[in-house]
Amino acid sequence: MDKKTLGKSILAVDPGRDKCGVAALSVDGTVLYQRVVDTSDMSAKISNLKRDYEADILVIGNGTTSNEAKIRIKNECPGLKLVEVDEYFTTQLARGEYWKVKPPKGWRKLIPTSMQVPPEPVDDFVAVILARRFLEENK
Repeated sequence: MDKKTLGKSILAVDPGRDKCGVAALSVDGTVLYQRVVDTSDMSAKISNLKRDYEADILVIGNGTTSNEAKIRIKNECPGLKLVEVDEYFTTQLARGEYWKVKPPKGWRKLIPTSMQVPPEPVDDFVAVILARRFLEENK
């Protein structure tokens, strides 16, 4: 698959039991949208993003809840092509990306970020990493 067949943007989701990371990226890897959403709202959010960003492909992490998420997404967005991407090491990478975007403040500056857990979920950063992995593999 090459960028000509990708369309204008791609969507990505890091599925989870209670919350999901959702992202939309242009085919050059620029983040257009990234949020953590309740799992119950995931399908509707993806449907809206598909429309808003004219996406044809959704990249989904291959974690524990991915099969359930794929069923829900296919029911909500039957024309969206789903592609599984390996989630290996994405949480650790996402923590690093989180600290780049939101550097520690106060006493947290004294502790190496590699020893800290971000104070909020990083599932949206995981979704971005999954999308970029897909884009990198499909240059």
